[in-house]
Amino acid sequence: MSRFTAQSHRREQVAMAARAASELLEVLWGRGQEAAPSGPVSPSQLRALLVIEGYEGANLRTLSEILGSRPSSLSRLCDRMEAMGLVVRSPSPTSRREVELRLSRQGRTVLDEYRSFRAREVETVLDRMEPGDIVALAEGLSAFRAAAAGRLGELGNPPAEAARGRVADSA
Repeated sequence: MSRFTAQSHRREQVAMAARAASELLEVLWGRGQEAAPSGPVSPSQLRALLVIEGYEGANLRTLSEILGSRPSSLSRLCDRMEAMGLVVRSPSPTSRREVELRLSRQGRTVLDEYRSFRAREVETVLDRMEPGDIVALAEGLSAFRAAAAGRLGELGNPPAEAARGRVADSA
């Protein structure tokens, strides 16, 4: 097997392992989603909240590009989140045709609750791992986070905070 083929095969294996791990995380995280004190939030609403947090003041077009959603669908999603008190829309100071999106206090509370629950679930799993494996995982995840933040930056031209990984860190 050539070096190129071996590297390609290894990347496929890693991609499959990452997919499997992310699916397990979804199951772990989903177990407490309905029990959140602030009430249930759909996965698409949660993703939107995470992006809005990292791209505070972004418009619907930017949010749509980052999430890979149609603007019309995203507008309806933001309507629902605004009605729930999770986001605030305000006119853009630079363009009367654009609206900026920001998290409300309730939106920040929801993200804090979800992060707390998710951290507990991950810590429970980490308690079952060997210390060396945890170190290797942390190093790999740091590199992955940096690459993912760069990818998101390519899509939405984020502010400096998001480029440093806040969105990827939250996801």
